[in-house]
Amino acid sequence: MSKRLLAHAALIGANLIYGVNYSVAKWIMPDYVNPFALVVMRAIGGVLLFWTFASFGVKEQVKRKDLYRLALCGMFGVAFNQMMFLAGLNFTTPIDASIIMTANPIVVLVAALVLLGERITWRKTLGIILGGSGAILLITSGGNVSLDSEHFVGNLLMLGNTSSYAMYLVLVKPLMKKYHPLTVIKWVFLFGSFIIIPVGFGQFSTTDFSNFTTEVWLSIGYVVIFTTFFAYLLNIVAMKWVSPTLASTYIYSQPVIASVVAIIMLQDHLTWLKVISTGLVFAGVYFVNLAGQRQMKRRLKSAGKSTVQSQN
Repeated sequence: MSKRLLAHAALIGANLIYGVNYSVAKWIMPDYVNPFALVVMRAIGGVLLFWTFASFGVKEQVKRKDLYRLALCGMFGVAFNQMMFLAGLNFTTPIDASIIMTANPIVVLVAALVLLGERITWRKTLGIILGGSGAILLITSGGNVSLDSEHFVGNLLMLGNTSSYAMYLVLVKPLMKKYHPLTVIKWVFLFGSFIIIPVGFGQFSTTDFSNFTTEVWLSIGYVVIFTTFFAYLLNIVAMKWVSPTLASTYIYSQPVIASVVAIIMLQDHLTWLKVISTGLVFAGVYFVNLAGQRQMKRRLKSAGKSTVQSQN
């Protein structure tokens, strides 16, 4: 399996986990655990898991000048991202949150242009339009969309969440050219926890753990182990081989994955609308991927010309 194909598989796996997380996290909040208390659990669990796994074979020294960027990644990718996501989800619906998350690739596209100098090509733009259209069409097909004033605060927090994660994807990309994914993500979570734990400790300390049922513990386990550890790890591994824009475009696959799971579990049925929506999502990912491959070929060709000229 090529490294780029492995990156695509990792992105699909991460978004499969994220797709399920909306309903799991919404179920346990706020009846059993408050949003910031759950974020503290994620931060502590993430730091312990990533630093433990990294200690078994990845021993890299991080340059002091890169610690500043890692701190920013921790702030945007872990602290702000997770706190606004869970707090926002507590005040809105999973469907509203899913629709707002479709803005992520647009924010990534603009941030990558400003911070990394990535070109905005017509293929990337077309891919984002097609993928976003397919995702929104699939999400809204159930007819349960609100986006009303009752959920305004929650929707605003979700918008902050998707913008924060977009900044993280762009900021972390240069680090992937220097370090192993586990090295990057363990530092990102450590810096993120420095913000999360002081902010969320109040809610965490007042959590009534004796009220937790087996189902609640399993749900928290899913959020900590899968949504935090595996999803972040899969995403950071993929970021070593693909652009931030392509990685963000995979967010459009979350409603598709949710629909497929529902159909397999006989909770939903296949319709032409779902087929068309899925086709639009895959077409969007294809065009963004194609744009990335063309840009990579141009860079390699340019680098080859520069090498020849220097030899002459």
